[in-house]
Amino acid sequence: PGWRPGPGDDWHETASLDEAAAALPALGRRVFLTTGRLGLAAFAPYDALHFLVRSVEPPEPPLPRDVETLLDRGPYTVDGETALLRAHRIDVLVTKDSGGAATAAKLTAARALSLPVVIVRRPEPPPGVTVVADVAAVLARLGLPDG
Repeated sequence: PGWRPGPGDDWHETASLDEAAAALPALGRRVFLTTGRLGLAAFAPYDALHFLVRSVEPPEPPLPRDVETLLDRGPYTVDGETALLRAHRIDVLVTKDSGGAATAAKLTAARALSLPVVIVRRPEPPPGVTVVADVAAVLARLGLPDG
């Protein structure tokens, strides 16, 4: 399931990377960008912002002018994410809604530091496609016994 904001969260949900980039100048100048290595062209026009980009593989151009790349692979901890946000003086986080608890450490760290978070929502499924939350729901949808 996708993430849902909790108490103390300052989330700004967007429908695309372009929309996320356009929201940034009003939210902060030092951006932690965790949207993956592709699609960074949406952020390239924003010369007044500093971007810390974390990805598993090096990002592909075009890139923002002021970009620092952190090649890393999770899982991440709340303490580690909090330390990273502080060390880089991040004042806004941008991420895609990938759901799941494993990637929520950055969201918890942002909440603890009272940082705004720009969330790029998942696209709507195509007509006729049913989305289920877990294996039990898949089995139920298929009319199979659970377990």
